[in-house]
This record gives sequence, structure tokens and C-alpha cells, in this order.
Amino acid sequence: MLIKPIEERILYEDNHLIAIEKLPGEIVQGDKTNDTPLSKYIEEYLIKKYHKKGRAFVGVIHRLDRPVGGIVVFAKTSKALSRMNKLFSERKTQKWYLAITTSKPPMEEGELKHYLWKNEKLNKVFVSFEPRDGFLPAELYFKYLSSSDRYHLVLIKLYTGRHHQIRAQLAAIGCPIKGDLKYMARRSNPDGSISLWAWKLEFEHPIQHNTITLVSSPPRVEPWKTLLEKTHL
Repeated sequence: MLIKPIEERILYEDNHLIAIEKLPGEIVQGDKTNDTPLSKYIEEYLIKKYHKKGRAFVGVIHRLDRPVGGIVVFAKTSKALSRMNKLFSERKTQKWYLAITTSKPPMEEGELKHYLWKNEKLNKVFVSFEPRDGFLPAELYFKYLSSSDRYHLVLIKLYTGRHHQIRAQLAAIGCPIKGDLKYMARRSNPDGSISLWAWKLEFEHPIQHNTITLVSSPPRVEPWKTLLEKTHL
């Protein structure tokens, strides 16, 4: 059951796209858990809103890991889906994330370049600092923003979009994300989330060709609240 209705989480909608604030714990599309995916809830919303008979088109463009919250964009037409897929595959989108880490980064800002290999059985990524067979290059930019007594807020800009990339790369430099047991965090978050949020997304509209900028702020609960209050975000 949805904790918060779709109509209260819409960040952007037109005839071609709909952007939603995903809540931690939701899945973007169906998987082996058989839990109802966000794409299905969006379809139900579109059918109801536009009085559609039968099904509504909802195209999955990109995904967020289940324990992560923030911006997810879906296509409402096949043309928008194919063009958005091309934008994402060609890395013509700008993607920023916010992460709460349990250790302060070793530098105020910088670029991380690693090589990642996904173990399908474990659903986990392993990191190499040097090129290796089967490992894919992964790059991101990070900037330290603020600290509380125990935690640290980091801004991340993704250059590549590898599986679990931010989680694995931050852990590789000794800065695991709060709650991320899979990548070196010592304890879980009470709600099963990890403290990673898809904060900002910018891209060219696939049909209208204007620039779309979307922002989704993390929930104003601790430790997000204290850390965010120390920044200008």
C-alpha cells in the first residue's frame, strides 16, 4: 500500500513525461519480490485522472535502488521513452545526489574513478582501483557540504550510471552511506532505507527540447534536517 499518494508526489507532468518523488522502500518496476512497483501505481493514477479505458502507457526510463528515495522520471508515450532512453544512455542528463556518510570524505571535493564488477548472485558491486577484466569504469564528482556530531552530508554528481555506483565508490574511500549494510555501514536505518537521495535531475525535454530541471528535497527528519540546515540547498 502506498504511504503517500502519487498525486501528492508529482514533481513534473506533461503529455509526454511524469516525474515522481520515489519513497525509500518502493521498487520502480516489478521484480522477483512481486511487490507492486511504482510504475503500476502511476498507471493506476493515469487511468483514473484521464478516464482511460484499458491500460495507460508507463515507460520505465531509469531506476533507483529500492532503499533510495528521490526523483524518478517515467515516459507516458513510446516516443518519449525511446528518446529519454537515448539521453540517459548517451549521458546527456545531469544527475545529482545527496548522501549522508558515517565518515567525512578525505578531501573537500574531488573526482572518484574506479572500476566496478557486479556479482549477480550477491547483488553487490566490487571495486577495483585499477582496470581489470570484466570491471566497468565508474566516475563521479563529490563535494563535502556539512557535518553534525556523527554524520556528514555529501553532494554527488554522477558521470556514469553503474549499478550501486555511489554506494560502492563512497565505501571504497572509507565513507559508507548511513544505513547501507551492504557497503560497510555498521548499522541499518530503522526504516530499512539508506541515506542516499536522488536530489536533482536536469535534461533536455525529448519532444519540446527545453531544459527541464527537477529537484526533490530529502525528508526534513534527522539527521537530514540538521545537515541540510547548514547548507544553502
